[in-house]
Parts: sequence; C-alpha cells; structure tokens
Amino acid sequence: MISIHVLLWIFIVLFAIVGAIRGWAKELLVVFAIILGLFTINVLESFVPFFKTIMQSSSDASAFWIHTGIIAGLVFFGYQTPKLQRLIDSGRFVRNLLQDTLVGGILGAVNGFLIFGSIWYYLNLAGYPFTFVTAPDPTTLNGVAALNWINFLPPSWLMGNPAIYVAVAICFILVLVVFI
Repeated sequence: MISIHVLLWIFIVLFAIVGAIRGWAKELLVVFAIILGLFTINVLESFVPFFKTIMQSSSDASAFWIHTGIIAGLVFFGYQTPKLQRLIDSGRFVRNLLQDTLVGGILGAVNGFLIFGSIWYYLNLAGYPFTFVTAPDPTTLNGVAALNWINFLPPSWLMGNPAIYVAVAICFILVLVVFI
C-alpha cells in the first residue's frame, strides 16, 4: 500500500520527465488547460443552476467523476500538440536549447501537481468513495503528512473567486504575449 502523498510526488516526477521531453511551450498550454478546467468547474458550480442542482443531487462518487471528467477532458486537449500551421511555423514549439528542457521539466512538475493535486482534492471532497483508495489515517505519520497536504492542493487555494479569475487573466495575458 502506498500513501497518497507519496503518489503525488511520483506523479510530479513523472510529469517533470514528460515536460522536459515536450518542452516549455507545450507544457505551458497544459497549465492553461488545467486552470481553465478549474475555472470551468467554479463557473458551473457558481452560476449555472442546472449544474448546481445536479451536483447537489448526485452521489459523492458521481460528483468526483464529474469534476475529474472536466479536468481530464481539458488536460487531454491541452496535451494535444497544436495543429495550427501558424503556431507550428512560429518556432515556439521547437526545442533546441537546454533551457527549453529545464523550463519544460519545471512546468511539467507543476502540471503533475495541478492535475494529481486537483484529482486528490476532489477525491477527498467526495470522502474517498472507492474501495481501492482509503482516506489517510490520522494515527500514522504518512496519514498526518497526507492530511497536511490537503490544504495546499490546487483547488483549495485556487478555487476562491478572486484567485481563479486572476489566474485566468494571467493565462490570457501570457497567451497574448507568448503565443501571438
């Protein structure tokens, strides 16, 4: 059995390796996709009565899968390589320097934290409704460490109204400055 906070570190390292291979520009698009996913969840839960009703009437496991599905769907499209010829010809997605690999690795680690951290947050919010994942045990050192991590997971500090809107604004500014 592995503690969930150790699994978080494994995913951070794994995504850092993937990010180093893919390069910084592609990984930055994934960061934007994750923030867009969290923003979408926030908007749907705050301003769409139909979605709010569905979330309140659904089981904990269903709510977890809805949140995870939104994030996973946008992350999937974020990891797709841009097919627009103008972006491909711009040279921004060509990796030829060590700094591209290093920054890609750092952004990949951030992506691992954002993706797995968000899924873990929603798993905790649902009360660990699955038999294959158990809640952290507060009587063990690993359980205490895992419980301490929950306050630092992305939705816990990013889903507040001003924070998520500022994050989306920063993403749009970076898209305008870096990619256009």
